[in-house]
Formats: sequence, structure tokens, C-alpha cells
Amino acid sequence: MSISCVFCSPAKSEILFTNTVAYCRKDDYPVTPGHLLIIPYRHIASFFEVTEEEQVAMFDLVRVGRKYLETTYHPEGYNIAINDGSVAGQTVMHLHIHLIPRYPGDLEDPKAWVHQTLGVSKRMLELKDNPAPQNMMRGRDHR
Repeated sequence: MSISCVFCSPAKSEILFTNTVAYCRKDDYPVTPGHLLIIPYRHIASFFEVTEEEQVAMFDLVRVGRKYLETTYHPEGYNIAINDGSVAGQTVMHLHIHLIPRYPGDLEDPKAWVHQTLGVSKRMLELKDNPAPQNMMRGRDHR
């Protein structure tokens, strides 16, 4: 028995924009109002499996989606994200690009959105912001 893919057979009513390779729809679980997904019609799991033609077509829909969001939701910024693999947070194993509109105050610290989303430890952020030579070389033989 095979498990059906929720992105392989979209209902026409779900599709906002389309081209021959991919389509754009609203996310069922939006991070912010207007959160869109760009999805190739071909069932592939990873961004690293797309052809150059698919890549161009998908990013054309990112641009179309942005124009739609500009006129409909008026965000002040965007996050464009791909979760590639289950350890990266991919829950539907059919490639999709998140186009997330951003608004003032939707996060306490927008600079740290990836770290907040991934739950990066405070220590890792401290090391990133203040790299000391001994931290960079930890675990290596310096002799």
C-alpha cells in the first residue's frame, strides 16, 4: 500500500499561480498571514534533485508570489526557506519552497529567526557572535 502525497495532486481551488513545472498555493499551517508554498509538480524530495529548468520555474513563482503578497498583504520583508530532509524539518517529503511574508513585531528578534525556529542554544549563538581562536580550534592538536 503506498502513501499518497498531499502535494502531488493539488485541487484546482488550491492553486494560486502555476507554470508548466510548479505551482504556488497558500500554506495550510501559515507562520504568518500570506505564507505561500511553491511546489514542483514532479514528485521529488530534495532541492538537490531539481533540474535547472525546475529551479528557474520555481523561483519564477517565488517572484510572482511576492508580487501577490505585496499587493494583498503588504509585508515589510520575506523569508524564503527550504527544509531539505527530515533532520532539517521537512515533514512532507515533496520539495517545496516557503515564501514567508514578514511584518513588524511578528518576532521579538527578527535577526535571530532561524536560531529561534531551530532552537539553537544560547552558547552556540555566543560562539558565533564572539569567535575566539581557542573556540575555533577546540578538539584539534595545536602542537
